[in-house]
Amino acid sequence: MKRAGFSLLYILSLHLLALIITLLFRLYLFIDIDYQYPEPVSLATKAIAFVKGVWFDNVIACYIMILPVVIMWVASYFKRIGKAVFYACSAFAATLFSVVFFISAANVPYFKYFFNNINSSIFNWAEYGSTTGGMIFGETDYLIAIAFSLTAIIGYWIAAFRLAKFFHKKAVAHSPLRYSLATIAGLTVCGGILAGLCIFGIRGRTGYNPIKVSQAYYCQDPFLNQAGISPTFNLLTSTLDDRRKENRPIELLPDDKAIANAQTLLGREGIEGISPIARQVVATDSATKKNVVIILMESMSARLMSAFGQEKNLTPNLDSLYNSSRSYCNFYSSGLHTNHGIFATLYSFPTILFRNAMKGTTIPEYSGLPTVLADNGYNNMFFMTHESQYDNMNAYLRTNGFHEIHAEENYPADKIVNSFGVQDDFLFGYALNRLNSAAKDNAPFFSVILTISNHPPYIVPQHFTPRSEQTADQIVEYADWAIGQFMAEARKQPWWENTIFVLVGDHGKLVGTPMCEMPQSYNHVPLMIHGHGIKPEIVTDIAGQIDIGPTVLGMLNISYTQNNFGKDLNREQRDCIHYTSDKHIACRNSSHLYIFEPGSNLEYFYAVGDNGLSVTDADSTHLSLKNHCFSMLQSAQFMAQKQKTTDKAK
Repeated sequence: MKRAGFSLLYILSLHLLALIITLLFRLYLFIDIDYQYPEPVSLATKAIAFVKGVWFDNVIACYIMILPVVIMWVASYFKRIGKAVFYACSAFAATLFSVVFFISAANVPYFKYFFNNINSSIFNWAEYGSTTGGMIFGETDYLIAIAFSLTAIIGYWIAAFRLAKFFHKKAVAHSPLRYSLATIAGLTVCGGILAGLCIFGIRGRTGYNPIKVSQAYYCQDPFLNQAGISPTFNLLTSTLDDRRKENRPIELLPDDKAIANAQTLLGREGIEGISPIARQVVATDSATKKNVVIILMESMSARLMSAFGQEKNLTPNLDSLYNSSRSYCNFYSSGLHTNHGIFATLYSFPTILFRNAMKGTTIPEYSGLPTVLADNGYNNMFFMTHESQYDNMNAYLRTNGFHEIHAEENYPADKIVNSFGVQDDFLFGYALNRLNSAAKDNAPFFSVILTISNHPPYIVPQHFTPRSEQTADQIVEYADWAIGQFMAEARKQPWWENTIFVLVGDHGKLVGTPMCEMPQSYNHVPLMIHGHGIKPEIVTDIAGQIDIGPTVLGMLNISYTQNNFGKDLNREQRDCIHYTSDKHIACRNSSHLYIFEPGSNLEYFYAVGDNGLSVTDADSTHLSLKNHCFSMLQSAQFMAQKQKTTDKAK
């Protein structure tokens, strides 16, 4: 048993040595970058980045060491742990960790230049071999990084073989003539535990999702949030991101033609250094500094409401709000998933099929409603029911304007009812308490509350008594009731009269019989803007989630640089709105609907009437709608690829 024990200690030593070296590379990054923190940061806060760094480094180390663990485990059973096995494991580990050390060293000058961890973009440099080589060998930072990596690599190789020699000698000295049953049992347990720990280390966490870069984000400082990510982890996962089907570029129009069309359609000339569609928005009055609360309602199709023809009376609270707010009856979500609703509502960029713009390993930066409000002194909070790393929300939202993220990690364990966390009424109660605390500060607040209960698996709480018999209807009743409770309690608070409430479906769901290839109930959602002094009105103009940010900023009388595709619905009118499903692109106005399926290159043309949709032949209006959605989506993709999505010049 001792022989096998020394073998496993040997494997553990190789693992720990690699973690120590990668920790030194992180220290090298901290020292070399000479980062100037915008606000004072304590040593304890900085130390968290190192703890998270070890966590992420351990994921990569476990990937590498799982094979040596299995080899040593199996070899122990057959008493075949000779010097060759030890040396083979050392050579295997040293070879792969050499790659890790090289990437870690290269990350330091890369981060220093791009303020991002090394990612798949480095493969673009392979096309320019001589230029890249000249840059590497002609810059002192790169030479220091190369020297550091060579030192680490050579040192690890030497140490790995010395460890192999030392532990092999110990193992031989304690080699039994035969294994007892107790020894075999001990081998099974110890080896199984070590292999299990390796597998758990690869997964990185106990939640229903494996570890993602979002787990590294813990504060408002962009450097500290990224410093805890393993460069190797970042490079590998970003490369895998690029290979995902949903992230493949669309080719609807040539980029230059799409941009020119978008400028014409939006009436923008662009701002040099920012983007071709950026513009300055200048308020005519002084800023109001009103609070803003957005309620993103899970799967709330417009057709679930009586105001839109639903006969079951499932949403009495929303129907009441609809009639007492500035409400939009021809309003559409950008896509079919919650991440699409968040992305479009907050940053006014359109969704491109089933692409998740928030989920990349390299966190993109966007300007929009949260960033503008943050720049104007707002305290920005996001409340969700589930884990914060779901859909990479924690990392993405912290990078793009939010100061506080409240998620499953913050709630009592007994309140978590399923894999999506807590239920809506608990979330609203929790958020209300936090908003009451925030209202006592001098700064105005901006809050987004993302509901979940109207999403399978449906769980109707025992403390709510529905009228309907079907669970799918009961959960809509409950979701409506929870919103009604929150609004009633909010109305009692002193900050009520100084707050704008925006209630919008993050996307819809299938309601009724589809009338086309792209069921409209998936994208047709309600929008209600409610608050003291807001005149109730049913607006029939067509609009979409990308318009919410500019509209709210217009109501707040805030001047800003707009660099997105939204319109201020109080000052501008839309001719049409574009939106997508997982495999369809659509654009519609009051009389026409155009649908395109990129995968099969099929087009569908519909007339919009009082009785719904009817198939028709293509006409000039359909072609105009096609040009509009193709231009907007292609332009949005171009801006994302070229990193022209913020309001700052680059």
